[in-house]
Amino acid sequence: DEALAQAGLDRRALYVTNAVKHFKYEPRGKRRIHQRPNMGEVQQCRWWLTQEIDMVKPKLIVAMGAIALFSLTDRKDRLEDVRSRPIVIDVTRHLFVTVHPSYLLRIPDEIKRNEELARFRDDISQIGRLVA
Repeated sequence: DEALAQAGLDRRALYVTNAVKHFKYEPRGKRRIHQRPNMGEVQQCRWWLTQEIDMVKPKLIVAMGAIALFSLTDRKDRLEDVRSRPIVIDVTRHLFVTVHPSYLLRIPDEIKRNEELARFRDDISQIGRLVA
């Protein structure tokens, strides 16, 4: 939300959804640790995501993380290979790939976390320029 605000984007004006519609977790005491969905679960939810895109008709889709990228494109590219640049989906739509915000929260090294947070803010700023 902070990165969106810095980029001049109002989250209330955006359509935010998830590629996978359920929360799979492993209980650890009182905490629930998120578990990465498998490819079958991603594919089972794809019809739902496709319907949302068809209804919303976005000109720019932002994939946050590898699961979102795979769900939207069926591609298993390394995130670094496609991050931070618009990709043409069709004549009316582009895809922009960045990291999932939860990734930033899990980086244990403070210097690396700050570097990645700065890159994420740059990505969000670029998205702001693309939609302007």
